[in-house]
Amino acid sequence: MGKYDDMINLPHHESTKHPKMPALDRAAQFLPFAALTGHNAAVMETARLTNSKVELDEIKKEELNEIKKEELNEHLQLVKEQFARKPQVSITYFVPDVKKDGGAYLTITGTIGKIEETRHQVIMENGTIIPMNDIYEIESTIFDHAES
Repeated sequence: MGKYDDMINLPHHESTKHPKMPALDRAAQFLPFAALTGHNAAVMETARLTNSKVELDEIKKEELNEIKKEELNEHLQLVKEQFARKPQVSITYFVPDVKKDGGAYLTITGTIGKIEETRHQVIMENGTIIPMNDIYEIESTIFDHAES
C-alpha cells in the first residue's frame, strides 16, 4: 500500500472563500518579467542618431557667417515689410538634443508672428520660438519676387 493511496481518488479541492482564477490570469503568472527595467530604453537612446551642428574652420566660418547673416537679415527685413500680408516662410534651424551631443536640423513652414531683435529670436504664429543664431535658412516666395 502506497503513502497516498487513501487520497488519490478524492475530488480536487475547490475553495469556498476564493473564486477560481481564470486560466488567462493563471498563465500570466508564468510570463517573463523585465529584470533590467529601463535597459531597453537606454539601448534605444544610445542607438538614436543625432546630427552635428555644421562647424567650419575660423576663416571660412567668418566669411560664410557674414554672407549668411546678411542674407538672413535681408530675408527677415523683407518679411517685416510684408508682415501685414502674413507671408508663408520655411525656416530651417538647428535644435540641440537635450540628452546628448548633437541635435537635428528642423524645417518649419508657417507664418512668423513676431521678430524679437533684442532677444534674437523669431516667434512663429504657432508659438515655436527659434533663436536667430540657430537659423540656417529662410525660404519664401516673397524672396523670389524681391530678387528679380
